[in-house]
Amino acid sequence: MSKLGNLGARLHRGEVGYDFVGNRKIWYGVSILITITAIVGLAVRGLNMGIEFQGGAVFTTPKTSVSVAQAENYAQDASGHPAVVQKLGTGGLRIQVAGIDTGKSDQIKDTLAKDLSVPSEQINADLVGPSWGEQIAGKAWEGLAIFMVLVVIYLAIAFEWRMALAAFVALIHDITITTGIYALVGFEVTSGTVIGLLTILGYSLYDTVVVFDSLKEQTKDITKQTRWTFSDIANSSINSTLVRSINTTVVALLPVAGLLFIGGGFLGAGTLNDISLSLFVGLAAGAYSSIFIATPLVADLKEREPQMKALKRRVLAKRAQAAEAGTVGEATEDGSRADEPEDAAPAVVGQRSQPASRNRGRGRPSGKRR
Repeated sequence: MSKLGNLGARLHRGEVGYDFVGNRKIWYGVSILITITAIVGLAVRGLNMGIEFQGGAVFTTPKTSVSVAQAENYAQDASGHPAVVQKLGTGGLRIQVAGIDTGKSDQIKDTLAKDLSVPSEQINADLVGPSWGEQIAGKAWEGLAIFMVLVVIYLAIAFEWRMALAAFVALIHDITITTGIYALVGFEVTSGTVIGLLTILGYSLYDTVVVFDSLKEQTKDITKQTRWTFSDIANSSINSTLVRSINTTVVALLPVAGLLFIGGGFLGAGTLNDISLSLFVGLAAGAYSSIFIATPLVADLKEREPQMKALKRRVLAKRAQAAEAGTVGEATEDGSRADEPEDAAPAVVGQRSQPASRNRGRGRPSGKRR
């Protein structure tokens, strides 16, 4: 078995683990700092909205020898706005200029024809009005709001409202960070960006639901024992699914990184940046929030309940008593072994340990009894 596989097995059995829940204030602080940075970026720089959202024109030229970089300069000089240029398979160019008055499209078209040395009538101009862009933006927000509402309802039914609230906070955390990175980097926000955002929310929910399902299973009849608090079990749930979460995130990030850094960066396919950046940042933020935000927040909310507070007092009192006596107390109320450390992380709560068999048959002669 590989080292990572062996580590995953030990994490699942509770033999090793990291105290994610115990250090939750650190993760909260890191997330607050990143979120504030993202909000400042949105407030100061704003989003570079694409042509679908603010209107503009798309010019398609016939085959030309002009490079993409030269065409971007020509288009910016002609329109006074930044342009996105893509080389087509036919040898022509697709020049996208956002935020211009559609009445100026003919003038820009004529200027581009002179600079590119192509006939003006061979340049095709597609115009997008700002009202259409506003409709697209409105539909995108509506779709996102409906998605959030459905997710919260489903999680509240499948698990409980505290888990639904924690998942909702984690999703807002992921969206804020992703949009803030877009503002800081200056990449164009297009319909592909919206698709990427919805996609990463699904990935983030997948990791979160995996941990929540483990937590729900392990906390059955939690008040009938005095070995572990809710935070102990929440921490065990994170550790038992940690390697799986890391593996799925890395596998998902590799092709997205190829799109972003190789396709968009090295090869210069700038049109890939809009969706690849949202996927890359969102997947990383989603994995982070599932481990460091959602489950610790559930533990915080859950341990405010009177039953969980009482359980925590009993667990801590029993651990203190065992520490003073220098030995572990007798068998716990759930029938678990008394020779295990009281602060050990549970593998599965409610699963009764079998009594030791070392004394079984001692003193009895071998063979069939008569």
